[in-house]
Amino acid sequence: MARSLQLYDKLLQFTLFQGISHGDLMQMVAHTKFGFLKFPPGKRIFRNGDRCDRLYFLINGCLRAETVSDDGTYSFTEEIEAPYVIQPERLFGIEQRFQGTMRTLTDVNFITIDKKEVTNLSDSIIVFRLNLLNILAAQVQQLRRSPWGFCPSGLRGRIAQFVASRCQSPTGPKTVHILMERLGCELNASRLEISRALNAMQAEGLVVLSRGRIVVPALERLVASYGSESAGAGS
Repeated sequence: MARSLQLYDKLLQFTLFQGISHGDLMQMVAHTKFGFLKFPPGKRIFRNGDRCDRLYFLINGCLRAETVSDDGTYSFTEEIEAPYVIQPERLFGIEQRFQGTMRTLTDVNFITIDKKEVTNLSDSIIVFRLNLLNILAAQVQQLRRSPWGFCPSGLRGRIAQFVASRCQSPTGPKTVHILMERLGCELNASRLEISRALNAMQAEGLVVLSRGRIVVPALERLVASYGSESAGAGS
């Protein structure tokens, strides 16, 4: 009973289980086959292209996610803290494989639910099904809205948007491994313009620069600084 109550409390951290009645959630805990995984620091959980056949719920600890561009010319590394569900959209659809590589930064614990159990829960608990649909629909709506959103005219704002649009988590530290020439190609700017913009951002404490690497200490601060940039702002 104590184990069931502990699992109940853990599940309530996640949007997927919000709004489910106490009775239904306790039934779920009693009859669903949950997996429990524990990993030490430095363990690879999955790599890019590995098959996604279950939901991973990070209940404590911190992960490092690395995603590489299709052409291999730049990559993003970010820290992800609990509670967090890893790429739930990858469980269904045409491409049922993880994007990027995930490793542990600290001791971590996961609760897992395989695809068959997720399907069973969707059939038996309507709130679970609606929560799952809402998560997936929100991602689709965000992607559909993105091309129509505000595009900063200033180069520093475009750099902030470039970073934010490629991250899995909207907060926390990020590291971009990219050459200035490559970033310039992405943003239609010269290497000199990129260098000036990045150095100005470093002077403001928003990024830390080294050769081929841009460290963003806090993405939310970077986005807040340039997210409201006016259309007439310069670089």
